[in-house]
Amino acid sequence: MKIVILGAGRVGESVAESLVSEQNDITLIDTDPARLHALQERLDLRGVVGNGIQPSVLREAGIEDADMLISCAPMDETNLVVCKVGHDLFNVPTTIARIRSPEFQNGSPLLGKAGFAVDEVICPEQSVTAYIRKLVEYPEALQVLEFAHGLVSLIAVRAVAGGPLVQHTLAEIPQLLPDIDLRIVAIYRQQGGRESVVTDLRGDTRVEPGDEVFVLAATEHIRSVLSVLRKRDDPVKRVMIAGGGRVGLRLAREIQDRYQVKLIETDRKRCEYLVSQLNSAVLVLQGDSTDEDLMEDENVREMDLFLALTSDDEDNIMACLLAKRMGAKRVFALINRQAYADLVQGTTIDIAISPAHAVLGELLAFVRRGDVEAVHSLRRGAAEALEGIVRGDRTTCRMAGRRLEQIEMPDGAQIGAIVRGLHRPDGSEAAEGDARPQVLIAHHDTVVQPLDHVIVFIPRKRSIPAVERLFQVTATFFG
Repeated sequence: MKIVILGAGRVGESVAESLVSEQNDITLIDTDPARLHALQERLDLRGVVGNGIQPSVLREAGIEDADMLISCAPMDETNLVVCKVGHDLFNVPTTIARIRSPEFQNGSPLLGKAGFAVDEVICPEQSVTAYIRKLVEYPEALQVLEFAHGLVSLIAVRAVAGGPLVQHTLAEIPQLLPDIDLRIVAIYRQQGGRESVVTDLRGDTRVEPGDEVFVLAATEHIRSVLSVLRKRDDPVKRVMIAGGGRVGLRLAREIQDRYQVKLIETDRKRCEYLVSQLNSAVLVLQGDSTDEDLMEDENVREMDLFLALTSDDEDNIMACLLAKRMGAKRVFALINRQAYADLVQGTTIDIAISPAHAVLGELLAFVRRGDVEAVHSLRRGAAEALEGIVRGDRTTCRMAGRRLEQIEMPDGAQIGAIVRGLHRPDGSEAAEGDARPQVLIAHHDTVVQPLDHVIVFIPRKRSIPAVERLFQVTATFFG
């Protein structure tokens, strides 16, 4: 696929890096020649220096035969105008814009073809906030990701000794947990000082303490699933947030009615603004989250969760290390640099959150071939989980009308769940009043039917093309 990306900032760089690794033809536009040169040295892409609003610059970038335009410039106005120019002047099939303002949401008439012609809005701050909110709700989890309109969740959890499933085989799950239907789709295990994925999941595969286990289950069973892999942590009551920027403010707004929240911000004027935006129960403090005296005075040791969400990676890391040493139960750090995230993930810092990877899946859903509804990038881009819709029938699709044991999956890829009933027989989306959709946890004899939503875990990116082909239909399909 030929893709033009405007903006070589953190989001644009991460998106370009991920898409280049999948052998897409990427052209990156930015006004900074030095930054573009550095990226061209490191990645297999083409750089164009200039202002992407200008048609001449877009033309130089090859917009005339591009399949997709992704605008990730810092300003909302720039991204809206670029998408409008790309659509109206160059007929770009798909336009995607990074928009921070809540005034512009997917489905807004302003973004339609008669407006700014934006096919999809991405907002890293919103995506990160939603990601963190799930982790606040389920403190035992490393990740909680939703599929099929929230009916199914993929949970990553660290197995600990004493959990009902730990030291048992996968074949024993139905007997041990007769009331919970779940499927383990991947296990990551430390072996010889290195972490590797257990790709051959069989009935005799055993869950060991320390394993990072990925489980698919109906969303309503999340808490039960977490409890069988580790002892349930105490519910989160007290939260301290370091950084009152866009992410910190969004999160505080969303959780202020359910938790006791303290928010630390260095800038006095920003603190005054935060006070005006949050309810009186939120305590806003001016100060430095790496100041040990301040943290002591504000009883960080009593916090169930400490979140470092400033724009500075080093400050976030130091603040989390300090908070953990002083007694905070769990600490999360927002980290933009991939190298830093890889270093600290799973150490003293419980979870390193990457804004770029939080939004990456939203983009990948447009890049994937076949009818792909949702994508989540996992393991810092090394793995992926996707939700595809099965079109056609047994003669036109490799998945339709077949038992799961008859479907040739690439090495390690696992079908974890099927959601049936999200579409009517004519292919239109089900509406309120239709029968409730069914969540079917995958078993070897489960039969995939047309219009099923199938959720697949892919441990290695090189397997993605083979999975995409399973959802594609032959040329004889006219549905």
